[in-house]
Amino acid sequence: MTNPTLRFVSRNKYKLDEAQTILAPSGVLVRPVEYAIEELQTEDVKRLVSDKVLKAFTKVGRPLFVEHTGLYLEQLGGLPGGLTQIFWDKLGAVRFTELFGSDQTKIVEARTVIGYLDGQRLHYFEGSVQGHIAPDPRGPRDFQWDCVFIPNGETETFAEMGDRKNQLSMRRKALDLLAEHIIGSRSK
Repeated sequence: MTNPTLRFVSRNKYKLDEAQTILAPSGVLVRPVEYAIEELQTEDVKRLVSDKVLKAFTKVGRPLFVEHTGLYLEQLGGLPGGLTQIFWDKLGAVRFTELFGSDQTKIVEARTVIGYLDGQRLHYFEGSVQGHIAPDPRGPRDFQWDCVFIPNGETETFAEMGDRKNQLSMRRKALDLLAEHIIGSRSK
């Protein structure tokens, strides 16, 4: 039996690299499909992911997955969530930490939601990590908010961790569930 290959629709090279790295040991191969999808702007992340995966499937016509990763800040009642990219683009790393990094007791959840459309049915897989926002951006700033998020029990931001991030990230948890589903459905 050949290794399963999944199409991942994303234009974000960092997300593509992480998905390939994380799924490789399970034998699941990731085939990047760089296609721009206009995202629905909503707090309802499952609705956002559903809309995104259906738009991608209409274009690609084959089983595929998409994902959305966001930050959910306790002091903002769970925002920005599905709107994280908009917040990040407007604020940037320095302003983000100025606004949200001064109180290390405030809970922040980093959450990834994957939508996998097998051609007939839509499946969701979620992973999350609790943490807080650093008082100042640290590490490379090229992958969005990785330079400001510190997972609980750690002292480094995701950006400072480098590849070690892939051992404990929210994306890792969601991709592991996707791999279990793919491998489990092939063995039936």
